[in-house]
Amino acid sequence: MPPITTSLLVVALAPLIACGDNIKRFDDPDAGIDGPVDAEVDPYPWQIPPGLPTPLVPADNPMNVDKVELGRRLFYDTRMSGNQTFSCASCHHQELAFTDGMATPIGSTGQAHPRNSMSLTNVAYLGRYTWGNPLLAELETQAVGPMFGTEPVELGLRNLDAVFLARVEAEPIYPPLFASAFPGDPSPISIMNVVRALSAFQRTLLSGNSPYDKYLQGDVTAVSASALRGRDLFNSEKCECFHCHGGFNFQDVNHYVGKPFVEARFHNTGLYNLNGTGDYPAPNRGIYELTLMPADMGKFRAPTLRNIAVTAPYFHDGSAATLDDVLDHYAAAGRTISSGPNAGVGSANPYKDTLIIGFTLSAQERADLLAFFDSLTDDVFLTDPRFSDPWH
Repeated sequence: MPPITTSLLVVALAPLIACGDNIKRFDDPDAGIDGPVDAEVDPYPWQIPPGLPTPLVPADNPMNVDKVELGRRLFYDTRMSGNQTFSCASCHHQELAFTDGMATPIGSTGQAHPRNSMSLTNVAYLGRYTWGNPLLAELETQAVGPMFGTEPVELGLRNLDAVFLARVEAEPIYPPLFASAFPGDPSPISIMNVVRALSAFQRTLLSGNSPYDKYLQGDVTAVSASALRGRDLFNSEKCECFHCHGGFNFQDVNHYVGKPFVEARFHNTGLYNLNGTGDYPAPNRGIYELTLMPADMGKFRAPTLRNIAVTAPYFHDGSAATLDDVLDHYAAAGRTISSGPNAGVGSANPYKDTLIIGFTLSAQERADLLAFFDSLTDDVFLTDPRFSDPWH
């Protein structure tokens, strides 16, 4: 990946998409995001759970221990918001697999966001970021959105570069930590290095110690017979779940060391069908917001199912309160909304993915699928002190 410069950000962030998927064009990126590439450092001591691949790391943002620690501190620091009330962690709680438990989040200024806060579980392996941007392929690029985006406002740092950096410099712990994190940089406290440190920390958020992982590693007692029956249903042509939620990360847009390319896949699951024309309610119309191609209406990226039992509510707009609701949706091959502004029969959406065909579950089969989803919860990840708030 080339160094991230202002000109590159104009291309990559047009329109800007953040964790809440800002859709306003970032027509005047703030100054201060250019910066020198930091010096070569020793290889990072990854703690990768068994069965997971090595994350890709951009050449201009190599990992080092101090950079990760700096990123962790910034992630939990309310100085990261314009009014010093919010941090990245305000919408990404560790115990909820770095989601927030809300249908859609509220930003630092009180503005409601249109899209659900996505889990940061194994975010290092994503080939594309946010719910609906086929162009957003780097954590470093994505991180700029929550900081400087305006529609919606998340952290609200637009036009506050100097103010924010002054706050950082005034915190005694930061100057030496920036210096050690970026040893080749004569002016290490910069917006670009904040972005790099945040990205480095997020790359360490690796989850692979769930009961199901332990089962795959040979502990046949780690999961119940019900969960294994649910696994078989999940991977069956009856339910078709595995097509969009397959592989080690239970999703279909992955990238890692040794994988030669990424297929940027997005799916319309029949969640809406306004007026029977296939429309989704604005501004949540999927990658159509970027491409303006009718066939892209309602297409969103499939999230990982790791830790899915703790990341309710579900779907891009948080409109499914429980996993039971999610199963109801897919069993019906789409959601029917009988009245109101969003009325429509989702199963008849003309742009719906052809794999969403519906199925019938017995009470036992439903319980088995839910048991399998529960077996994907990694309690080690949800409580690991390496990922926790260092300020408390």
